[in-house]
Amino acid sequence: MADVFESAAPMNTPVPLRRKLIAGGCTLLVLPLIPKLAHAATIVAVRTWPADEYTRVTLEMDTELKAEHFTLDKPHRLVVDIDGVRLSSAINDLVSRIKPNDPYIRSVRVGQNRPNVVRLVFDLKQDVAPQVFTLKPIGEYKYRLVLDLYPKVAQDPLMALLKDSQNDPLAGVLENLAQNGAAEAPIPSVKGQRLPPPEPSRSPAPSLAIPAPQGNSRRNRPILIALDPGHGGEDPGATGKRGTHEKDIVLQIAQRLKKMIDAQPNMRAYLTRDRDYFVPLNVRVQKARRVQADLFISIHADAWVKPSARGSSVWALSEHGATSTAARWLAKKENDADLIGGIDLGSHNRQVAQVLLDLSTGAQINDSIKVGSQILQEIGKINRLHRNHIERAGFAVLKAPDIPSILIETAFISNPEEEALLRTPAHQQKIASAVLSGVKDYFAANPALARRA
Repeated sequence: MADVFESAAPMNTPVPLRRKLIAGGCTLLVLPLIPKLAHAATIVAVRTWPADEYTRVTLEMDTELKAEHFTLDKPHRLVVDIDGVRLSSAINDLVSRIKPNDPYIRSVRVGQNRPNVVRLVFDLKQDVAPQVFTLKPIGEYKYRLVLDLYPKVAQDPLMALLKDSQNDPLAGVLENLAQNGAAEAPIPSVKGQRLPPPEPSRSPAPSLAIPAPQGNSRRNRPILIALDPGHGGEDPGATGKRGTHEKDIVLQIAQRLKKMIDAQPNMRAYLTRDRDYFVPLNVRVQKARRVQADLFISIHADAWVKPSARGSSVWALSEHGATSTAARWLAKKENDADLIGGIDLGSHNRQVAQVLLDLSTGAQINDSIKVGSQILQEIGKINRLHRNHIERAGFAVLKAPDIPSILIETAFISNPEEEALLRTPAHQQKIASAVLSGVKDYFAANPALARRA
């Protein structure tokens, strides 16, 4: 087998460098292009984000570059040619960043394929649908080259929910949900991915109906709550004075809350992300819809330009504008997560995303305010409230048309005292307990809202 660093694999043949001649009247001007092209870009950072859903590799550089890629079989490999860069210690650092537990990458090789072109060869553990794109500078980041390695066969959140519940007393009910759930395609669906083959027909799982109040025709399944830890991966969210990242704190709180919900006899929780990786905003909504969640809770930690700001708040969707200037600022900050975390706007299914953003209904918002009010009341018992009422703003992540959805700002991570509290397991547990109490009160007062049409 020819080495991929020397093989004639698909790529553009480099055009010889030429001086361009520009005539102006009787004057001949020679533009000095060669010195400019000879300057190689600098790789300033290399990062990897392995996860079951996909692995992301990011190369951050001081100037925008072009990259071409192709895949090879037997064995599976991804080859990426980066134009305008030379080998350096930073890019060689990528080799040591690939961990043995990465679900998709076995190893990576780096070489100077030709002048000003570095070739990366990823030896893969399975066939992938690679997404390769560039991002312009935003926030703390310079130019980024992003390599997202998705599995060739799309994963299904319903199957993940079922796998997580194998030893659950309600496993039969959840299996029925997975087998007879909505026909929407698994997500994310990216270019080059295939849908999984249909599950073979099985005998109906035994009914494990939960006793419901008399006269209530609730379906025989637990209440499913989608927990959405904000930010993740390339998007750290807000950062406190002690270096605490919002993405880490909210994941820890969500994991604690999931354990408490799963311990309830008639509730189960699903995490939109269970590790440190980036999930686009519309994919978070799609996941909740795919598992037919009865409630969507997005968990965040607030920040403000002044460290004196403090307190918890709960938000519901507003279709016609935010309730304050601060609300508009916060909504913009949270909605910019896709730009910071990084999505490929060229191949992203904007039509699907827009449909989700346009289908919000008044009924969903009314239900969201109800559950949000219950949770806000409980959080007020363990922490100061920033506002003692539900606030409203146009958060993209709250725009599922058929699921009550709220966003909780647990505290101000930019406030030194509240940052210190958020770092402690005891306070994280208190927040989780308060949220669970509010959720239980909501469904006790509105049992019909736990029923899926």
